[in-house]
Amino acid sequence: MPLKADLATPSNPAFEEVPIEGVRDYWNARPCNVRHSRQEVGTREYFNEVEQRKYFVEPHIPPFADFPRWRDKRVLEIGCGIGTDTINFARGGARVTAVDLSDRSLELARRRAEIFDVSDRIEFHVGDCEQLDQLIAPQRFDLVYSFGVLHHTPHPERALEHIASLMDRGSELRLMLYTKVSYKLFWIMRAEGVWDMGRIDELIARNSEAQTGCPVTYTYTRGELSRLLHQFEIVEAHKAHIFTWDVESYVRHEYRKDAAWANVNDQQLAELEQELGWHWLIKASLR
Repeated sequence: MPLKADLATPSNPAFEEVPIEGVRDYWNARPCNVRHSRQEVGTREYFNEVEQRKYFVEPHIPPFADFPRWRDKRVLEIGCGIGTDTINFARGGARVTAVDLSDRSLELARRRAEIFDVSDRIEFHVGDCEQLDQLIAPQRFDLVYSFGVLHHTPHPERALEHIASLMDRGSELRLMLYTKVSYKLFWIMRAEGVWDMGRIDELIARNSEAQTGCPVTYTYTRGELSRLLHQFEIVEAHKAHIFTWDVESYVRHEYRKDAAWANVNDQQLAELEQELGWHWLIKASLR
């Protein structure tokens, strides 16, 4: 099939039929980043190591979130997971409302907030972002932040409608969504021995996360981003993040560059990420 035609087609419509309970079960079985530390789960040492590892392999997160900027501001985080970014918004002085579908993830996020003494700055809600109006009373947030979450819900456009209702023209939306064409896509296709571009939704969903078999994983071209975010003005959107570490070593908590990336310097990597990064980093405001 011609590549151009394949990339013009919408993401897999079968994702729309996935029950939200299946998504919840997947993330409850293994919350995101839960194995980023070998310390006892729920301890201060555990959470510190989880944070260090997360930001070491994804160094674009702190500058994108810009935690200090939101001091004394109201932040809504959609899909807070086990609370790494959540705690850093609160540490920076923001008042945070954090939502996640996974009650197992929120157990750890609440524990984290207690350990780091920021519980008074965070309000946690368990629930579906597609039904945000049932979780959060009408109000206005300075920042709505969602990093790597909305592409895992069956109907992201529904979540975005609710998000828009909690913003005004002075609010900002910051999103990370997965890109359709990335180095990760080609790595997956090579690993599976499948080069049919008509199957990329299936391949990426199966391999998008550390735990295989994610029920829903949408990916987006720039044009699809514009359609998804039609009620917003996209101020900035660029690609970031190519995972360059040897996977077997990484699983052992060792950091050794994959042979393919051993001689690629930081500047070269940054240039490649602009074309083949796995993450869309998006800043937007209401139209």
